Amino acid sequence: MEVAIFILVVLAFVALSGALVRLVRVPLPVLQIAIGAALAWPASGLHVEIDPELFLLVFIPPLLFGDAFAAPKRELIELRGPILDLAIGLVFFTIIGFGYALHWLVPSIPLVVAFALAAVLSPTDAVAVSSIVDRNVVPARLIHILEGESLLNDASGLVMFRFAVAAALTGSFSLAAASLSFLYAVAAGIVAGVAALFIAAKALQVLGRIRGTPAEAQVLVMILLPFVAYLIAEHLGASGILAAVTAGLLTGTSGIFRFLSVSARIQAMSLWSTLAFIFNGALFILLGLQLPDIIRKVPPELTSRHWLFEPALTVLILTLCLIGLRFLWIWIGDTASVGAARLGKRKAEPFGFQVRLAGSVAGVRGAITLAGILSLPLALQDGSPFPARDVVIFLAAGVIICSLVIASLALPRIARGLVEPGEDPVAAEERRARVGAANAAIAKIESLANEGGEGEAAEARLAVADSIVAGYRRRIAASDEADEARAEAREAGRLELELRHAGIEAERAAVRAMFRGREINDHTMRALLSEITLTEALLKSRQDRK
Repeated sequence: MEVAIFILVVLAFVALSGALVRLVRVPLPVLQIAIGAALAWPASGLHVEIDPELFLLVFIPPLLFGDAFAAPKRELIELRGPILDLAIGLVFFTIIGFGYALHWLVPSIPLVVAFALAAVLSPTDAVAVSSIVDRNVVPARLIHILEGESLLNDASGLVMFRFAVAAALTGSFSLAAASLSFLYAVAAGIVAGVAALFIAAKALQVLGRIRGTPAEAQVLVMILLPFVAYLIAEHLGASGILAAVTAGLLTGTSGIFRFLSVSARIQAMSLWSTLAFIFNGALFILLGLQLPDIIRKVPPELTSRHWLFEPALTVLILTLCLIGLRFLWIWIGDTASVGAARLGKRKAEPFGFQVRLAGSVAGVRGAITLAGILSLPLALQDGSPFPARDVVIFLAAGVIICSLVIASLALPRIARGLVEPGEDPVAAEERRARVGAANAAIAKIESLANEGGEGEAAEARLAVADSIVAGYRRRIAASDEADEARAEAREAGRLELELRHAGIEAERAAVRAMFRGREINDHTMRALLSEITLTEALLKSRQDRK
């Protein structure tokens, strides 16, 4: 019962945070972490022990799968060079640079343990990045790079973290063995993601052949997909995170949606958006719940000079060190790519200082870092305590909070003026696509209408075709590049939407009146209201894109 109440309380505060974020000027993850810390701060407040493996299994696969599915694949492929450079190269650079800096700053932490902390701090948090980075003030190219990096560096960072922990436990490290294990973890993780996608496709095919299979059964297969990918990879000793990301990246292009009914597709999209909000919020509230206990147990190694300022200053210095290493690596990669472009006589697109700094500050840490560091073993193989375990857990939690706070406060100011005012390239691309699709539809409808023969049936066919084509022509006019034509079409579209909304409200009122008058039962009412709501949602989507 206590577990059920705890879950309900967390879900209630997730819902509350969605409303509060509109009233306070802080990113949603920061607000949710603060809510979690407030709930756990009193001695009689909420307290929960996180099982790192269970935490990773429950939260990480669906969240990364959803982010990978929503990521723009074309841009990720075009920017694969800088994305891989950050997701792999920066991880190793951070491990070396941050590891030595940490060992120098806090000598009580053995170097191999410092490398372990550096490895688990190297992944950026995809959820926090998307919540903090404002797409209206940061260039689209930088956003795509940050999204792609955060999807891939979780795998490389956690694999290297495991190697560092193994070296601390055994006292030995083989670069050749670690390299081979890393390549195996990556390759097998990708294969596991593809295999899970194949299994899901086959399951949907089987369900599709069974007449009368409910759409909910198909939706459940899609919900289980990221968990299956993660578990297959972990069973093979590979990266479960990379398997979930691979499945998400390939889901949209694999054609698996053709095995879903229309109803199942609508339900799956709606359910995924709801689950993403719930999991994101619960994840950050759980992170906040860990903070009071971690803060109360400040290790004595960090309080030799002052109980407050020394640990706070240490965390700040380490966070700035991470930002500095990230800035240096981005600067090196940007300079190298410009040089290579000039040698190949290609057009160079350097980032510039402001974008490099924005990309450095935006590399915030989050859930995977805390889950990874909490998985540190309690003891070595000889039974002695794991060295500096409490110190690195405290520092990891501090860096997570500090990086989130710095990004939320500094990023809007750093990114100011980076995006030139004007039409969003994505919106322009969508407008061209709408015109192309509408023209294709008009051509096909006119072709079919002219095949109708003669007589009343043919005249009716032409009349219906003209009505449909008129709607497509209004859509083309609304997307016209000429401002005057677009303004007229938009006004006509606004009036149309206004009348359609009025009609929908009248439909809904009539259905409810018939139900109250017992002319229809509740099943009929729900069916009709579902259709009305779907129509209203489509109109709302059109209205939002105008």
